Amino acid sequence: MAERSDGLTGLGRFAPALRGALRVVYPPQCLTCETPVSEEGTLCPACWPDVPFIHGLACDKCGIPLPGESATPVLCDDCLAIARPWGRGRAVLLYGGGARRLVLGLKYGDRHDVAAAAGRWLARAARPLLREGSLIAPVPLHWWRLFRRRYNQAALLSAALAAHTGATHLPDLLVRRRHTGNQDGRSRADRFSNLQGAITVRGGRASRIEGRHVLLVDDVMTSGATFAATAEACFAAGADSVDVIALARVGRADTA
Repeated sequence: MAERSDGLTGLGRFAPALRGALRVVYPPQCLTCETPVSEEGTLCPACWPDVPFIHGLACDKCGIPLPGESATPVLCDDCLAIARPWGRGRAVLLYGGGARRLVLGLKYGDRHDVAAAAGRWLARAARPLLREGSLIAPVPLHWWRLFRRRYNQAALLSAALAAHTGATHLPDLLVRRRHTGNQDGRSRADRFSNLQGAITVRGGRASRIEGRHVLLVDDVMTSGATFAATAEACFAAGADSVDVIALARVGRADTA
């Protein structure tokens, strides 16, 4: 069959029309409610105020919003007191309200469309962290939790971020070698103790990150214990530098 000059052959030529027809039958909806919106992966006017995006001054290590302004990077009180093995950190949303609904939908509700939309938001927040040759990798799930959930929400986010930035994505870089259970309800000290040594670089992947910059991605940062264990695993395998980014950052009052 002759190839069309526009590069579309067979059913491919009908794809735009098919997408248009589907949008008539199933119009795009707001990410947090069922209100129709003009573009997929967006929020309706009523939901925007309930999704707290992080703007302005934020901690350079953990991304939590801070009052005031500064022309130079600043750290929050927690990051001044707690050793953070990574270099810099960012977060897109402050966990709560509509942000909590987005995260829970992504994590437990098969809402892959949230990850697709979050890729754009993460790309903007990650711009100061990325450099030439950066590698992007998700925080891993234990195999049993992955089996039960069927997907790793952090890997969906990291894939979307890589797609929007063009950086190399290593979705299987890390492995959680023991089940660490749920961190909810644990004290900060217990969270760090529970994750100690639980994450490592997958066999055969160390050569991929040796001497490289790695950007780690997760859905939520609470105490930073998971990011700390993951960053330490990257450094142990020879990474030159490690930064972190989360879709949502839990407020300080909820991290103790």
